[in-house]
Amino acid sequence: MTEPLLSIDRLSIDFPSEGGPVRVVDGVSFDVGREVVALVGESGSGKSMTGKAIMGLLPRRAEIQAKRLAFDGQDLTALSATAWNRLRGSGLGLILQDPKYSLNPAHKVGRQVEEALVLHTRLSGAERREQALDMLDKVGLPDPARAYSSYPAALSGGMGQRVMIAAMLINRPKLLVADEPTSALDRELQDQILTLLQSLTQELGMGLLLISHDLQQVSRYADRVIVMRQGRIEEQMAAADLTNARSSYTRALWAARPSAATYGTRLPVYGGEP
Repeated sequence: MTEPLLSIDRLSIDFPSEGGPVRVVDGVSFDVGREVVALVGESGSGKSMTGKAIMGLLPRRAEIQAKRLAFDGQDLTALSATAWNRLRGSGLGLILQDPKYSLNPAHKVGRQVEEALVLHTRLSGAERREQALDMLDKVGLPDPARAYSSYPAALSGGMGQRVMIAAMLINRPKLLVADEPTSALDRELQDQILTLLQSLTQELGMGLLLISHDLQQVSRYADRVIVMRQGRIEEQMAAADLTNARSSYTRALWAARPSAATYGTRLPVYGGEP
C-alpha cells in the first residue's frame, strides 16, 4: 500500500458563539490517494468546511483539532503562512464554484493562468506562455491563443471554468480540491467539466477531492464516495456500490435522484424532513 496523498484522522472544527462552541465538523476521518473521491452532503453538512481545512482557508475564529491532518507527509496543522503560500498552487490546488468570483476581470487570462508558474518556478516568460497555451489546450478550449489574450468577461461560463481548471493545474499539483465546481453551469456543461476533471486526474496522476451535493452526478465520475451529514461521515464506499448503501440516509439521498419515473411525485423523506 502506498502512502495516501491526504490523510485525515478525527478532524473537528468549532466556531465560537455566545452559547459556547458550535461544532460544524465532528471527528471526520478519510484518506485520498491518486484517485477521484467525492465528498457529498446537503447544505450545512460540513463538506465545504472540511475542504477549507485541507486548504488552510478556514476563518481565523475557527478552532481546528485533528489527530492527523497531513498532505504528502506534511502536518498541515503546523504550517506557517509562508509554508501555506508555497504549498497552495504547487502541491495543492483549489477550484471554486463560479469563475466570475475567481478570475480577476482586470487581467487577461494568460497572466492569471501563469500566476502559479511566476510564484513557484523560475521559467522565462516564453516558457510560461508555452506551458499556459498547452494547458489551455488540455482543458479543451477551442482557441487557446485567443483565450490567452482575452479578458474573463469575453468568456462563457463553461470557458471560464476551464480557464480556472487550467490555472489550478498549470503547476501540476498532486491534489486538487474542487468545491462544487459545476454548480453555476447547466447540466450539459457540468458533465463536460466533470469528464474533463476525471480524465486529467488520470492523465496527470493526481488526486481529486470533489465536493458536491449531487450524489447521482458524482457517482458517475468518482472512484469512492464519502457521505457527510450534520458534520459527521455517514458512510464511505466505492461509487459502484451506492445502490447497496448500508446507511438509511445514503439510501434516501440515492432514492431522491430525479428521473422520468419520479417526475411529479413526492420526494422521499428522511427523519420527517424532505
